[in-house]
Amino acid sequence: MNTAPLQGIKVIDFTSVQSGPSCTQLLAWLGADVIKIERPGTGDATRDELQFDPDCPSYYFLQLNSDKKSLALDAATPDGKAILTKLLETADVFIENLHPGAMDKLGFSWEEVHKINPRCVYATIKGFPLSSKYKNLKAYEPVAQVTAGAASTTGWWEGPDNIPTQSGAALGDSNTGMHCTIGILAALLQRQHTGEGSFVYQSMHNACLNLCRIKTRDQLTLDRIGYLTQFPQYPDQKFGDFVPRSGNQEGSGVLGWTYKCKGWETDPNAYAYIILQRGAKDFELACKALGFEDWLTNPDFNTADARDRNKQAIYKRIGEWAIDKTKYEVTEILSKAGVPVAPVLNTKEIMTDETLYDGNTLVKIDQGGKIGEFVTVGVPFTLSNFQPTYGPCPTLGGNTDEVLKAYGYTDEEIASFANNGTTAPLPKQ
Repeated sequence: MNTAPLQGIKVIDFTSVQSGPSCTQLLAWLGADVIKIERPGTGDATRDELQFDPDCPSYYFLQLNSDKKSLALDAATPDGKAILTKLLETADVFIENLHPGAMDKLGFSWEEVHKINPRCVYATIKGFPLSSKYKNLKAYEPVAQVTAGAASTTGWWEGPDNIPTQSGAALGDSNTGMHCTIGILAALLQRQHTGEGSFVYQSMHNACLNLCRIKTRDQLTLDRIGYLTQFPQYPDQKFGDFVPRSGNQEGSGVLGWTYKCKGWETDPNAYAYIILQRGAKDFELACKALGFEDWLTNPDFNTADARDRNKQAIYKRIGEWAIDKTKYEVTEILSKAGVPVAPVLNTKEIMTDETLYDGNTLVKIDQGGKIGEFVTVGVPFTLSNFQPTYGPCPTLGGNTDEVLKAYGYTDEEIASFANNGTTAPLPKQ
């Protein structure tokens, strides 16, 4: 029995780079039939970006385009427009992430596609909401982060490194793809009731801002009382009228920090993150595990509010406790007492952890040929009655003939498309 949630759903993927392909790859892994439209001769820009071998597509491309079909198509030619129109006539989803106005210029705006196929869900990914004064900016990952509050609230609050810092996580790209996936799935469910597809507009800015929700919470608090007790700046430093950077402070009201561990001199990730919870019983268990039982009767530390006022002393003492232990020893000792703690793991440690190869978290895909096997991040959730399968990525235009034949085109027509520049580059003059 096929339990793939999106079996039978046809997706026309007119996206490139990361935000769009991350969305359509997830749709493919959930069972949708995804046809990726690529420019003849060049394809997705990530095919040859950051390549490990000039003869192979990059890992950037490979990690975002598994289980899709590649149709080489120039949608600007008359035949290309006709082919794309035919594909859209039976599509369930059309998704694009070109710069603002590009699809309108090609003749495939939301309004036009809705005329072609009223049941088709039309999804678009852009940099900013239509109401934004920055809507015409060319949006890249950092552009979304710096305009959504992520960069201004990330990093150190003092010293030479006190600069807005973007996250290593793709808050503006893959995060946008996941947000867009939610919108598409909602639109498909809505179509069951209305019979019509709808227009899903997802901006990178809004996806990034959604993950900065707690920073807007902090702004509300700051506007109301003028300070933020959970921040390391409290109580000794003055707050401005905006949420500052807070180093490694945990984002909520608990007291969390990153501590140096044994081996930090040679390992830049020899650290552990430790959280002191606000509850009295939780704090007591942590103190006993740390050997700091004197804190239980010390008014500078035995209440959550007192710990907020004396957090620098707490950081210092726990730091002295952790420095002669490895990050794994710190984790083992404190986790037994129910203390929220974890080692800081680098990418090598994560990708060599065999327990993460569970069929979803990290997965190995056999691309075959010179590339062989590569690792990527799988579907981030699990379903009790469905296990995704992870197949290889398509070669550029590798499914062109297959797709065109499936839509009724003859061998002669397919040959003419290749000769007139619709599905293959024209010979250089």
